[in-house]
Formats: sequence, structure tokens, C-alpha cells
Amino acid sequence: MKITIFTDGSSRGNPGPGGWGAIVLSESTVTELGGREDMTTNNRMELRSAIEALKNVKEDDDVIVNADSEYVIKGITLWIQGWINKGWKTASKKPVLNQDLWKELSEVTKNKNIKWQVVAGHAGIVGNERADVIATSFADNNSEKLYKGPIDAYTHKIV
Repeated sequence: MKITIFTDGSSRGNPGPGGWGAIVLSESTVTELGGREDMTTNNRMELRSAIEALKNVKEDDDVIVNADSEYVIKGITLWIQGWINKGWKTASKKPVLNQDLWKELSEVTKNKNIKWQVVAGHAGIVGNERADVIATSFADNNSEKLYKGPIDAYTHKIV
């Protein structure tokens, strides 16, 4: 099955209260996801949104992950294998930041066919904008009502 995902993270204060939002679209359904942490960073919330979204796809799905975080995209596509090979150390031999979440993301991507795409934030891309609303509402402790149901009843016309 073809799956399209939009992810975003938000932190008020960085570190501070944070939220993450994700939208998982299949050919017939939409699942919005979101959550909150009391003390976190924007990068951690960006990672959490990708992790939680990917927990909702199967190994045989063809997945496109759209994120406005170059940190997440470059990390998972360019940097992570080097970190693993170096025992989770950076090129300067320092421990990788957010290592716990990078390890979790690595696990949820195993055996999955994923294409990672950077999208411009705050550029009118409906899926990214909706993920941002979810993330910021959770960061502000105003839990957004999340949709789960048929794609044709979804009010945010992403596709």
C-alpha cells in the first residue's frame, strides 16, 4: 500500500514544553497523531513525530515521509550509518545528541521502503501546515482534536 506521511515538531523555549504532530495517509484513510512532552527540544519533537508515524505502517508499504526538518532527513539518510559504525559518536568523537530517539527511529525504519523528502515549512503545504498545527497545539497544552477515518471525509485536502 502507498502511504504518505507529514511530520512536524514544536518546542516552546527550546528546551521547553513541546509537541509533535503527524499525519499518516493511505489510499483510503487518514490518521492524525500528536503528543506532548513537558521539557524537550524542537529536534526531539521532530524525531518523535517521525517515529510515531512510522509505527503506523507495515513493512510492505511504500512510504513517503515529508518533513520540514533537515536534521531528521539528513540524520536518517546521511549521518546515521556513520554514527552506528562509530559507536554512536560524531565525527568529533562526541556522543550523538538525541541518541535514544535516533536508535528508536532506526528500529522503526528497518525493513521498510521509505523515501524521505524535505518540504518547506510554513509554505502552504497542507499536510505540513496541519502537522504544525497539531504539534504547536500540543506544545501549548491545547490538545488538538485528531482525525482518524476515511480520506474522503477529511476536511484538510492534502491530496
